[in-house]
Amino acid sequence: MRSLLTSKAVRSALRPVAELIDRRIERQVRRMIGNNGAGAAAAAPSDAAQELKKLRNRQRPLELFFDGTGRGASRLPSAPHLNRTIAELAEVTGNEERAEGTVAQAFRLLIAMEALGVGRIAGGTMNIVGKLSAVPLLDPPNDEILEIGTLYGMFGASLIRMMEKAGRDPRLTIVDPLAGTQLQPGATMGDDASGTPVREAAVRTNLSLVGPAGAAARIQQGFSEDPEVRALVSDRSYGVVVVDGDHSAAGVAADLEWAETIVAPGGIVVLDDFGHPKWPGIKEAFEKHMATDTRFTFLGQVAHSGYLRAGA
Repeated sequence: MRSLLTSKAVRSALRPVAELIDRRIERQVRRMIGNNGAGAAAAAPSDAAQELKKLRNRQRPLELFFDGTGRGASRLPSAPHLNRTIAELAEVTGNEERAEGTVAQAFRLLIAMEALGVGRIAGGTMNIVGKLSAVPLLDPPNDEILEIGTLYGMFGASLIRMMEKAGRDPRLTIVDPLAGTQLQPGATMGDDASGTPVREAAVRTNLSLVGPAGAAARIQQGFSEDPEVRALVSDRSYGVVVVDGDHSAAGVAADLEWAETIVAPGGIVVLDDFGHPKWPGIKEAFEKHMATDTRFTFLGQVAHSGYLRAGA
């Protein structure tokens, strides 16, 4: 598998920098060859330092596309992380042929959505890219998607676009308290790195970026364990259920029990932050649930997300 710097996902973005480096090096070599004498030799290191400083100044605007400024997490993964995600995706989905290309599409989409959207997508780069890639490749039985916990709606919007790229007709339902800030029991989240309040208006703005399917998405404000909220969105069987709300063991256990009743036969359940050391309750709830008489089969893990498939 190719390294990050040679992958299609970033080659086009880095090409201007590479061309600039080539021009600067060529110019400096010609200058040093064309000048003779001790004075020219002594001046060359100073000239090179100035050229390097100029180059670094020009690189900074490009870095702003990928670094954590305004979103808290860098979007430029290392080559080992990228290659591991591609390998895990191929193993979980059984589709080695399309794994790298789908990851490249998801990576470009992530950068574009955060550039255009309000707020950010929660999570690390490979975690987000892995989820966006795995869901369409796992070929869910229908196009109904339930996202439990959305933050700014940008991941849901991105998943709509990735499903559309796969020729699907996604219909998204979101459940989230939309309480102004991100909520997690037992954790102090503080102000979001993006500076944007978590509210329905932001979610709607981001959903609008993906056209009619985003505009048609259902948003149910509230908590997923609330019986009234569940009753309002349990009117259909979902091909995909993304569990990304309450990360405590009790919260994940409740969402898994609910998912048992609403996911379609053959449907996919995504456990976000699965195995992440910051959120041990997720794997704890998963292990307890899998010890019960469950419909779910564990498919595997891609970059801190676990994937389950529902039986009949």
